Amino acid sequence: MADVIVNSTQSVLKDTYDYYIWTLSLSDDRTKGWPLVDSPLPTAFYTLAYLFIVWIGPKLMKNRKPFQLTWLLVPYNLAMAALNAYIAVRLLTASFRLRYSYICEPCRQKYDPDELQIADAVWWYYFSKLLEFCDTFFFILRKKDEQLTFLHVYHHSTMFSFWWIGIKWVPSGSTFLPAMVNSGIHVLMYTYYGLSVFGPTVSQYLWWKKYLTIMQLIQFTCALVLGINGIRTGCEFPLWMHYVLIFYMISFIILFGNFYMKAYIAKGSKCMEVRYGQCLDDDETIAAKKLKDC
Repeated sequence: MADVIVNSTQSVLKDTYDYYIWTLSLSDDRTKGWPLVDSPLPTAFYTLAYLFIVWIGPKLMKNRKPFQLTWLLVPYNLAMAALNAYIAVRLLTASFRLRYSYICEPCRQKYDPDELQIADAVWWYYFSKLLEFCDTFFFILRKKDEQLTFLHVYHHSTMFSFWWIGIKWVPSGSTFLPAMVNSGIHVLMYTYYGLSVFGPTVSQYLWWKKYLTIMQLIQFTCALVLGINGIRTGCEFPLWMHYVLIFYMISFIILFGNFYMKAYIAKGSKCMEVRYGQCLDDDETIAAKKLKDC
């Protein structure tokens, strides 16, 4: 019986490895040799390290005073806003010159300068998801454990992995659109985060913060529709990626939609300071924070 189990396990592992080797033959030659792209191991390692820090970090900080980090948060958030602006502009200009379709654009392994510009921008977008792990680390160091919601951790840990798939197999074509739109939204998001560090005297003028979640929900819904339409019309793009996109967008719509309902509808206008599924300035949260700080 033990031999059967061992043989079956070995057979499954061999088939899985053979399938992975086969998929490598389909990867995009243009991004071979680029940092972090050739092997899934770096992406897997950083993701697991991230999850480990999420688990161990609050425990290590439990009996320590929170770090303020104002000196770091402002330049970090503004630098992330600048990086996302760079990505969005590079994708917009190259896709415009190439007359890319916003409905379905096959990924062609062309070495046209604009095609390579899109691939380069997608790599920077993928790399930005690694940098965004710092959002979580700053929460931990500042003892903002209430912001370590499932939505926050799920969003950060999965985006980095999924975009490794993007830069490995489809670094251009329709891949440009979600990266471009999301980068544009992140410009507003990180600008808001950077300015809100200065406190109520500045954050009271950031009237558009509530609409970031609405923009994200619209983005996810549009991506879902494009994924469904891609399957329906037979868009020349990997079929399994269409299905992955659909299920991934559904999960985001549910999680962000649930957050929006709780933050802005159930709690109304009282909830103005929001980050990744957590209302931070309603009466209930403020009272709980005061009790915790006592």
